[in-house]
Amino acid sequence: MSRQKLFENILEKKSFLCIGLDSDITRIPKHLLDKEDPIFEFNKAIIDATKDLCVAYKPNTAFYEALGPSGMISFQKTVEYIPKNIMVLADAKRGDIGNTSRLYAKSFFEYYNVDALTVAPYMGSDSVKPFLEYENKWVIILGLTSNQGSQDFQHLVVGENETLHERVLKTCSTYGTTDQIMFVIGATQSDYIKKIRSIVPDHFFLVPGVGAQGGSLEDVCETGLNDKVGLLVNSSRGIIFASDKEDFANAARAKASELQIKMEAILKNNNII
Repeated sequence: MSRQKLFENILEKKSFLCIGLDSDITRIPKHLLDKEDPIFEFNKAIIDATKDLCVAYKPNTAFYEALGPSGMISFQKTVEYIPKNIMVLADAKRGDIGNTSRLYAKSFFEYYNVDALTVAPYMGSDSVKPFLEYENKWVIILGLTSNQGSQDFQHLVVGENETLHERVLKTCSTYGTTDQIMFVIGATQSDYIKKIRSIVPDHFFLVPGVGAQGGSLEDVCETGLNDKVGLLVNSSRGIIFASDKEDFANAARAKASELQIKMEAILKNNNII
């Protein structure tokens, strides 16, 4: 999916919502556990209930890989079920080099045919560029993450008035185009987004941490929006686990709708729609 097509989808739906399918088998409603494929049945219901409210889904591969081969079948079925006009982001955080990265890219971009993949850039260009060889596929590079441990390394000063995460953003932005590269910028790091946006003004940010992790949509948008929106704001647990009863899909839709309504107001206030 091209950057322009993503932008058009945002305008059409008045939403830049990404829904994380962190489908934990221990948390899905118990009445689904009797199904042949409980994870897929759960995801299918969530997708049916929310597909008009979001522009992307982000299955976290850990919740599928942990179940072995059957979990990856659930992952594949989920990816294939998502409507083609909605971006599919595989949250796998791959980070290796050379032929290994090329095979990871082949796995996700050819076999599973997802639109985007999260990648860790710690080993530099060798860990990113193999994923950039695919047309209309995105590499989502870890920039400044929302977890507490981000303080351990990402804020270290590595140059004159430059932090490590700023160096990562500057360097990785040279590896490809704004049609290929996004950055993960955590919603709980909203104090840094103004500076980050000045470093990479035209890139899309995947922003996790809104909702259950305490990030503020309004704070992120205040300094993170650009003229093409430039944000995919992700909510996972706050939407998909809004209820553990048989009404779980309706509850998920209600939570997704709350965010979409806020996003529509933000887009209008910023004269984007």
